[in-house]
Amino acid sequence: MRGKTTIGTAVLERLHRLGVRHIFGIPGDYVLSLYQLIESSPITHIGTTREDCAGFAADAYARINGIGAACVTYCVGGLNTVNAIACAYAERSPVVLLTGSPGLSERTKTPYLHHMVRDFSTQREVFERMTVAAVSLDDPLTAEREMDRAFAALLRYRRPIYLEIPRDMVHSPLAGTGGTVNLHDQPSDPAALEEALAEVRAMLAKAHHPAILAGAEIGRFGLQDELGTLVERLNVPIASTLLGKSIIREDHPLYVGVYGGLIGREDVQQFINESDCLLILGSILSDVEDLDAHSPLLSQGLTIHATADRVAIKHHCYDSILFQDFVRELAKTPMSSFPTRALPAKPMHAGPRPQPDAPVTLQGLFRHLDTVLTETTLVIADVGESLFAGADLHVRHRFEFLSPAYYTSMGFAVPAALGASFADPSLRSIVLVGDGAFQMTGSELSTCVRYGQSPIVVVLNNRGYSTEREILEGRFNDVHEWQYERICDVIGGGIGSRVRTQREFEQRLAAALSDRSQVHVLNVLLDPADRSPGMVRLARRLGKKLSTDVP
Repeated sequence: MRGKTTIGTAVLERLHRLGVRHIFGIPGDYVLSLYQLIESSPITHIGTTREDCAGFAADAYARINGIGAACVTYCVGGLNTVNAIACAYAERSPVVLLTGSPGLSERTKTPYLHHMVRDFSTQREVFERMTVAAVSLDDPLTAEREMDRAFAALLRYRRPIYLEIPRDMVHSPLAGTGGTVNLHDQPSDPAALEEALAEVRAMLAKAHHPAILAGAEIGRFGLQDELGTLVERLNVPIASTLLGKSIIREDHPLYVGVYGGLIGREDVQQFINESDCLLILGSILSDVEDLDAHSPLLSQGLTIHATADRVAIKHHCYDSILFQDFVRELAKTPMSSFPTRALPAKPMHAGPRPQPDAPVTLQGLFRHLDTVLTETTLVIADVGESLFAGADLHVRHRFEFLSPAYYTSMGFAVPAALGASFADPSLRSIVLVGDGAFQMTGSELSTCVRYGQSPIVVVLNNRGYSTEREILEGRFNDVHEWQYERICDVIGGGIGSRVRTQREFEQRLAAALSDRSQVHVLNVLLDPADRSPGMVRLARRLGKKLSTDVP
């Protein structure tokens, strides 16, 4: 990008400076001039089949790369990304949604233009509710300040931002001189930070059996090393939330397992709940994958809860402290280590090994899958049994597990594999996806074929929505049967297999792992009544919550 800096080139320069090397999306007339700039920039455009898939791909890219981006047209494209951007917002994933809009000059001549919903600002107003900054770069005098304000918010909170450029403003020269994106525009107050650390030290000095609960924001801010240092210096047991699964390697001697209100194992739940000082780092409070908001640990002031939104110790908050500063300083501050404690036993696979010619089951499938994970495999789990059975997999290295575990949007996994592969080509994605979720976004495998990617897609085909079946059975939970392995014929690439037995699953998975040249789709035929332990735990607890709603 040469010559005078324009609004369009300034945005792309900032994206590139922050680490964006690929941008996902679909062109449209209101954004074509932006696409032309992308083609002449160092950023590569990756064309997807759907706009929501572009959003999911950018989300997964951001979780691994630190920032992701999607570029779509006005309203018909932008509003298609709403669910994906909502997922990124809910799960703290720093995605930039870049979009065009009708030109300013057009708006004065024609009050109604195609793709418009209610008025020209409708799309921006929608995204104001699910981003940390939503701006229209429609004035060369303020555009630079506005885009930098948005990028600073993205970096501060690690959540999505929305940038809209009217199509006749893309090539407008900026009036400014070219600023920089600054993460620490308002650094932590040193006195407040020291006071917070002193309070943590005092709490830990009185504790006898503290624990750490780590969430996804540790990864969003790149604080995994600091977390590991803190755990080992204190010699304190650590659990992860489901959304934060793989934030610390799961063969670590102090790791106790996944903790979560609806999904965690009973022994892990009890172990964490009995702590007399709990450090909750980078994790939100939710029913699905975290500490119950009514837990005695909270009401009795036994928690240190730090997120990008706030740092709260006992019953009060330190609003002038940045999350990343708090964790880094916490890892460095002098504190005594605790005596080694007995931890919950590591879960073992129950029951005998399945017979090779027996019908494949979730237990046999995940038992075998657990043995083939390596430091170069990335498990991407969609919602349902893919996630709830996958929660019990043993992740041996960091960054081995991605899932929309809190927002739980079906259809995430296949487009996420696209984004993850571009973010780190050294990783081989194993996609776990139910048949219902695959029918939503499985077409994005054509984009994987187009760009030479080779995810292994395991379709858990139980002919319906198993989570809902477990809570409340009904014909509304059924989905139409597809021959999922034949999608490879439709998209013109890859190898599809129909899997009925344990032997066939192991053979097909081994063949797929040994072949990095193409997509592999395994259509695994499961009994609709088959359930994983994780699913049973979730359905039992969720069923109790919903029992009063069902006549």
